[in-house]
Parts: sequence; structure tokens; C-alpha cells
Amino acid sequence: MASKFEATAGKLIGPTVGTSVTQATNKSTGVTANAASGVITMNNAALAAAAEVSFTVTNSEVAATDVVVVNHASGGTAGSYLVQANTLAAGSFAITVANVSAGSLSEAIVLNFVALKGASS
Repeated sequence: MASKFEATAGKLIGPTVGTSVTQATNKSTGVTANAASGVITMNNAALAAAAEVSFTVTNSEVAATDVVVVNHASGGTAGSYLVQANTLAAGSFAITVANVSAGSLSEAIVLNFVALKGASS
């Protein structure tokens, strides 16, 4: 019997359905992304040097025991941002973006995220 976790060498596994959303108004504006993976295009409002901003992602697919991975995929200055998912709850999580450059940046960066199913015993 084949395992549901079995994968072919060289092939990625993970969610096959995603979503794409664009943040309105400013970088702290929440978004709704109801899929296990997706792309979030952030607003191009200024983020000062050494500043960070958080926003909520409402997502009906996410449980409090899941793990969300997020990264800076494209747009903006590579290496100028640190991105992390946090504050996981049933139906939502937060993303925090920090500007680690020496100057203010007004860039609409693109984030990729994936929610991995977790469980507690």
C-alpha cells in the first residue's frame, strides 16, 4: 500500500490549490486568503529603515495547530526584508515584515505562503 506521503524523487509535494490577493490601503491592512497556499502582494506604502509591520491573514483553511511558512518571493529589493508568520489561530495568522535596509522602502513586495497541517497529541 502506497503512503499518502510518498513522493517521486525530484518532485515537490504540497497544496495544489492556491489563492492570490493584493493588500489595500497600507502595509498593516489585513487580507483574506482562504486556501492552503497563496501569493500576497503587499501595498507599496513606505516602511522606514529598521521598522516592522504586521498584518492579519484571515484564512478558513488554517487551524491553530498548523505551521505557516512565508517568504519574500519577488518585488522590491532582495535581501532588504525579513518575513515571518506568527500568531497562528483557528482561521487566521499574522505576517510580520521587517525592513532591514538602511533606508525607507516603498515597495509592493510579493509574499508566498503555505500552511502545513499539524496536530497536537
